[in-house]
Amino acid sequence: MLDRNMLFYREKLLSPTQLKRLGEHKYSYSSSSLLDPFLQPYWNWLVSKVPPWLAPNLITVVGLVINILTTLILVWFSPDARGEAPRWACLICALGLFVYQSLDAIDGKQARLTGTSTPLGELFDHGCDSISTVFVALSACVAVQLGHYPAWMFFQCFCAMTLFYCAHWQTYVSGTLKFSKIDVTEAQFTIIFIHLVSAIFGPSVWMTKVSLYDMFYYLNNNLDFRTI
Repeated sequence: MLDRNMLFYREKLLSPTQLKRLGEHKYSYSSSSLLDPFLQPYWNWLVSKVPPWLAPNLITVVGLVINILTTLILVWFSPDARGEAPRWACLICALGLFVYQSLDAIDGKQARLTGTSTPLGELFDHGCDSISTVFVALSACVAVQLGHYPAWMFFQCFCAMTLFYCAHWQTYVSGTLKFSKIDVTEAQFTIIFIHLVSAIFGPSVWMTKVSLYDMFYYLNNNLDFRTI
């Protein structure tokens, strides 16, 4: 007969030391991102439109769900990342990533505005980001039909997850989340751009082969370097 005690944890998930450290944690970050200064006015405007009663964690979850759903639509039409997904699927994937990026940028602002900022909320936010990283990397692979090159597809997904892990390990060690000039915001907008190119020209555009000879031939016959 199944012991009912097996259905519950007999010990606490976190030790008193871990709980103490979590309670003492203070959010700290530094950023030299190229795009963040230009997007801050938009993020500030967006959070001003959010009602005060809306929980920051709910904003995080809504963004994550939208990102996952739009990615799954893309994966539905190209489960092996080799087939050509509809252009509209690439478009809504770009919109879904933009919505996720926007909501992810304002959940912390909402928490500070409403006085509900907690270390556990930050942990929840980063946990959702870790899930989103998988789907963002996967959507990029599908949009460029990277399934034709499995090794490169594995490398791209592996790099995305490794960079996310290293960034948070560095935060754990230093106590400060640091964003460099080319970081998560720039990466997200790069993938949005990739989705938009696939939506406009079709995913097969990424499979176009251009030789160096054709490139030099085009330059020599269409550009007059003497006027440059």
